[in-house]
Amino acid sequence: MGLPLIVNVVELLRWPGTTKDILATVEVSDFEFEDARVADVPISINLHLESLSNGVAVSGAATAHWQGECRRCLAPLTQMMIVDLSELYQAVPEDPDAYEIVNDQINLLPMVRENVLVAIPLGPLCREDCPGFCPQCGADLSEGACGCDTSIKDPRWSALEGLKGNLPD
Repeated sequence: MGLPLIVNVVELLRWPGTTKDILATVEVSDFEFEDARVADVPISINLHLESLSNGVAVSGAATAHWQGECRRCLAPLTQMMIVDLSELYQAVPEDPDAYEIVNDQINLLPMVRENVLVAIPLGPLCREDCPGFCPQCGADLSEGACGCDTSIKDPRWSALEGLKGNLPD
C-alpha cells in the first residue's frame, strides 16, 4: 500500500488554475506524532489543491482529536478540533514557508502533522470558569467551597497595604 497523502501533481502543474479535491481519513500512526496529546482517533482531511503559476496552493481542514488535562483541576479532557489548513507547495521553494514539490509529487502528511500539533492547546481548561484547587488545603473547588480562611494576607505586601487610601486615584 502506498503512503497516504502523497499526491501526483503533474496535471496540476501543467495548467495554472486547475484544481483537485482530496477527501481522506488517515490513521494517527501514519503521522508519527510522538505526542501523547494526540488521541488515537483517525484524522479526517478535506483539502482543495489549486495550481498557481509558481506552485500549488493547498487549503482545507483537518478534523483531529486531542487529549490532556485541565490546567487548573487536572480533569481528563478529550476534544475534537478542526484545524484550518492553508499552505503553498513549490518545485523550487521561493517562499521560506513553502513546502517542496519532489518528483512532481507533494507529500501532504508533514503539512497536516505540523498544523495539527500547533493547534493543540498548551494549557487547556475543562471550562472557562474552572476554579481549580484551593491553594491552602488542595480541595477541588469545583465540588464546593473548602472552608479555608481566605483572609490570610501575605506579609510581603504589607508595605503596599500601607499606601492604600493615601494615594489619589
